Amino acid sequence: MNPLAFSTLGMPGAPAEEVVATAARYGCAAVELRCAEGEIVAPDTPDAELRSIARTFAAAGIGIVAVCSYTRVARPDGDPVAEVLRHVEIAEALGSPYVRVFGGVEGQDDPAAAATRRLADVAGRLPDNGVDVLLETHDVFLTGQAVAGVLAGVGSPRVGALWDVVNPWRAGESAAATADALGPYLRHVQIKDAASPADLAPVLPGKGAVGVPGVLAELDRIGYAGFLALEWERAWYPDAAPVGQALAAFRTVLGR
Repeated sequence: MNPLAFSTLGMPGAPAEEVVATAARYGCAAVELRCAEGEIVAPDTPDAELRSIARTFAAAGIGIVAVCSYTRVARPDGDPVAEVLRHVEIAEALGSPYVRVFGGVEGQDDPAAAATRRLADVAGRLPDNGVDVLLETHDVFLTGQAVAGVLAGVGSPRVGALWDVVNPWRAGESAAATADALGPYLRHVQIKDAASPADLAPVLPGKGAVGVPGVLAELDRIGYAGFLALEWERAWYPDAAPVGQALAAFRTVLGR
């Protein structure tokens, strides 16, 4: 049975104590922490504070499955490699195994080549600290096929895939096709639902058109044993139901 988690995207600005209490209340073994200003952790959070946060979660028996960066590794400006490596340091301090990254920006030339080059650079610089980097199905790499193409070029076990189940679906890729493409690389899965590809406002899991039960069946087929994490986008949709209501629906659709 896959362990459960949820993203702090559903509790924008909430302190660590509130997040761990919510995780315990709804039977989640871990959380994803957004790494952004105004959240529990940010890119400039001092190491001593990171260690204190880690102790808070550890004392409650709640893991931190991923540090969710907002770095687009293929973007044409800045130093995405340095940004990713900073997030790896943050994840290490928190005891988290994964750093989430995004792809690129719309309209740029050959984002797949840029992402492959940058992630290969990251892989070559990663310390032996138990933290790996996951490229999410997102932005210019919506589908499993697109993400798998980048990861095949990177060719490192330290760089894997995160399947956000809405994005391949809205791009027209079937759950079976996504599972087959990402299978060799898949480390983490974000579950959410939506009414239609044109309306991505949060819908309680199992109540939308994404076909969450079908996704779960495909994950079983490929033998995925990692976390299933609810990504409830209340930070972007403040009128969405409280995260507790979404977590209750999440557990129902999973048959828990």
